Parts: sequence; C-alpha cells; structure tokens
Amino acid sequence: MATRPFWAGHLKLSLVTCAVSMSPATTEADRIHFHTMNRRTGHRVIVQYADAVTGKPVADDDLVKGYPRGGDRYVLLEDEELDAVALESTHTIEIECFVDVGEIGWIWYDTPHYLMPDEGIGEEAFAVIRDAMRHTDTVGIARLVLYRREHAVLLEPRGNGIVVWTLRYGNEVRDPADYLPSENLPEPGQEELALLRKIIDGHTRPWNPDVIRDPVQTRLKGIIDARKRTLKRKPAAPLAESPAEGNVVNIMDALKASLKTSGKNRS
Repeated sequence: MATRPFWAGHLKLSLVTCAVSMSPATTEADRIHFHTMNRRTGHRVIVQYADAVTGKPVADDDLVKGYPRGGDRYVLLEDEELDAVALESTHTIEIECFVDVGEIGWIWYDTPHYLMPDEGIGEEAFAVIRDAMRHTDTVGIARLVLYRREHAVLLEPRGNGIVVWTLRYGNEVRDPADYLPSENLPEPGQEELALLRKIIDGHTRPWNPDVIRDPVQTRLKGIIDARKRTLKRKPAAPLAESPAEGNVVNIMDALKASLKTSGKNRS
C-alpha cells in the first residue's frame, strides 16, 4: 500500500518542469524495536542527562552542543547557531548535468527514494525526462536539500518512475588504497577457474528477496510470539560450527569437493 510522500516539489530540466512527490524506497517498519523497562515494576525507563563530573541531573534548558578542541575543553554552540547553518529546502530538483550509467561507482550511493509525478498535468513532462535518460543510458545529477542539508543526488529511471539516490559526501568515502591489497594477488590457474565457474553455475538462482531475510528478526518474533502465548519456548537449534581459523585448505580440493556437493544437491 502506497504511503504518504514525505517530500513534494518540482522536477526541472531546462524549461521543462513538472510537479513530483518523493518517498523513501526503504523502510524499517518491520524491524523489532524494544523499550528499556524496569524489571521490578514493569514500567518504561526514561533517560535523563547527568553532569559527568558532579553526577547531578541537567535540565533541558542547560543542554548545549559542544565540539571538542583538546583535553577537557569544548567549543559550545547554541541551537540558534546550528539552525542558522541548516538549509531550507527549495523543493526543486533541477537537473544540472548527465553522466553515463555506471560511471558513478556504487560506493557513492547512499539512500534511495522513489520519485513519481504528483499530478496528471505533469505526467507527460515527467515521462519525457525519464525516457530520455533511459534511451541515452544516462543518469541525471542534481542538488537537493533534504534533512536540512544539501545533497548531490542521482536520478535513475526505474520502471514507470525514477529512483533518486542521495550521494555520499566526498569525505565519507575512504580511499580504497588504504584498505585493499597494494600488491597483486597470485593469478589463479585455468583449471581452478573452470571448476569455480561450474560451482557458480550450479548455485546460480533467480533473485529472490527472501535470500536476505534477517534470521535474527525471525527468531526474535518467534520468542515474542511464544511469550505472548505464555508457552515455554523450545531451545533454539545450535548453530553449525565454523571451520577453525588458520586451517590451510588446498584450493583445488575445496573446489572439487564443492562441485561434488552441488551436483548431489541438484540430483
């Protein structure tokens, strides 16, 4: 069921403009959340700030943001100063340029949103912008104020609509040279690659979102449902033991064993 859009405005490309609305493409509505409770009374527990030195509670009016500047010294910033830095949304997504599909690496993609035309009169203009990107294999780049901050966003045609991805800021993406191997790894042999291709073929399936369901959430729901029914919960099945760390396995033997296993499973 469609939810109420959290953003409404206009999509603009040169002189072409249309009214649009946008909704988050992901949700955590089904994720289990807990409250902290008092075991003795069954009442919820409230959180209150306390002075780290005196231990005394701090009133809400005395709370202020602080930026560390070394030692126990801080730069204090009032709410009015932080509000002055925040940006007001202009509610216009104006496409500034286009880049080829795939030119922007996945690591820059942050949060996806669904963009759709907001009124019948703008559907044709929306479709023109969407299909033009699709036919030219390009994505649009724009700037948009969301959550009181300006974001570079990427517009990608998807089905009958457009997916708007907020892009990470430059200082949020770490340099891969600092984390990935600096030297080339040994080249695998053709025989190993051929066996691995067979294993991959045997494990290739159509995409199904059930593959990435959260098993912890499923177990928690089972526990909660059992408690609701006031029945004694059965002990969870033990997890399979992981191979001991540090074991050195011959890659060819492992590939051949995996291929045999996948063949038996197919049978």
